[in-house]
Amino acid sequence: MDQPAPIPDAPTRGRPTIAVLAFGGILMAVMQTVVVPLLPDLPRLTGASAGAVSWTVTATLLSGAVLTPVLGRAGDMYGKRRVLLAALGLMTAGSVMCALTSDIGVLILARALQGAAASVVPLSISILRDELPPERRGSAVALMSSTVGVGAALGLPLAALVVQYADWHTMFWLTSALGAIGVAGVWWAVDESPVREPGRFDVLGALGLALGLTSLLLGVSQGGQWGWDSPRVLGLFLGAAVVLALWWWQQLRTARPLVDLRLVFLPRVGLSHVAALLTGFAFYANSLVTAQLVQAPEATGYGLGLSIVATGLCLLPGGVTMLLFSPLSARISAARGPRITLALGAAVIACGYAVRIADSRDLWMIILGATVVATGTTLAYSALPTLILRAVPAGQTASANGVNVLMRTIGQATSSAAVAAVLVHHTSTVDGAPVPTLHGYLLAFAMAGVVALVASAAALSIPGDRGTDGTQEAHDRARGARDQAMEGA
Repeated sequence: MDQPAPIPDAPTRGRPTIAVLAFGGILMAVMQTVVVPLLPDLPRLTGASAGAVSWTVTATLLSGAVLTPVLGRAGDMYGKRRVLLAALGLMTAGSVMCALTSDIGVLILARALQGAAASVVPLSISILRDELPPERRGSAVALMSSTVGVGAALGLPLAALVVQYADWHTMFWLTSALGAIGVAGVWWAVDESPVREPGRFDVLGALGLALGLTSLLLGVSQGGQWGWDSPRVLGLFLGAAVVLALWWWQQLRTARPLVDLRLVFLPRVGLSHVAALLTGFAFYANSLVTAQLVQAPEATGYGLGLSIVATGLCLLPGGVTMLLFSPLSARISAARGPRITLALGAAVIACGYAVRIADSRDLWMIILGATVVATGTTLAYSALPTLILRAVPAGQTASANGVNVLMRTIGQATSSAAVAAVLVHHTSTVDGAPVPTLHGYLLAFAMAGVVALVASAAALSIPGDRGTDGTQEAHDRARGARDQAMEGA
């Protein structure tokens, strides 16, 4: 087996590298949220149906889920900086396409290109692992993880302001300029990592994963619109199950797999992925429900009738909190271990939903509860990549973190479907239009809080650190577990 190159003792460019990578993470999250304020007006602006317009969100979700593990593996093999530049380049090209068109088909294709940006965070975390000494690595990784929430909190009000006061294409010209700055920054400040995992790229594995994930996430994201018992949705779920089962079988029998499933047999890796899925589900309900609740008309008896700009500002304190609390997460992980930080973060998320259940009528309590959830998300999301970095070989950090991000994405997609199902079944008529009831929102909070507690329990079940940091010994244990599983099959 080829041995990865040794990890450098010190970074070559220090803080500019961290700042540039963090900017890329924020930019990725901004790209994912800027289209949200446009959704109500896009049918009129493009002449397309509401169902077609929804694909501007779905396309980004699907492409991001598929490309994250694929680009992560490519980064491990061909160079993380090179693949990071490609991902940021595709994201920027997608923004330029959005700025130049009003055709819904081109917009959907452009948004699919922007989905490549989902790999920015796992690739950046792997670069930090390769370039930084251990004493600086924890805080840098925590900061990188927090950029997801910071970018999401900034993207919504920024996009809303642009849409309200300028032509909607201006928003995409702005993101194109920011994307170009991100590409230039990485080119200037980030050196190529010497850590590689050589081998032949698993094209069959990439195609199988793409087909399986597309079927799964398409069924989850469109189930509410098409009907959960419709032949299309059931066929997608059945197809996903068959394809992913065959893909799993193929990955375990390939010498150089796209995703090293041998590592999943290590409890520290497999349970970390489970915790990522549950945490993604728990945190995402906060953004979904808060935005809808505060914009509900006052005639509902609980809604505040806020504009989309004001809604974005309600979520902004949570984004600032995520940025401020990332150093604390690194300190807790250094003192107690990342699994404790993850468990604590999930428990804090549950406490935030308890606040939301206690009072979701007063604006200051809504902001407080949302901020508490954001604080817990910071702790949890900052701990997850650290768990992965300590459990996998140095040459597979990008692909392993890509899978972890993929699990978060699946959790978020499932959360969106579950919240929508709850709210659809708890509606009342206000001014002739159906709107969710307060009871429906509270049930959604309770559901997310329970999932957060399960995530906390899953985190506590992860084996503690034993002084390994991605050593070959861990990889050998994973290979032995895989071989035993194959013999049993």
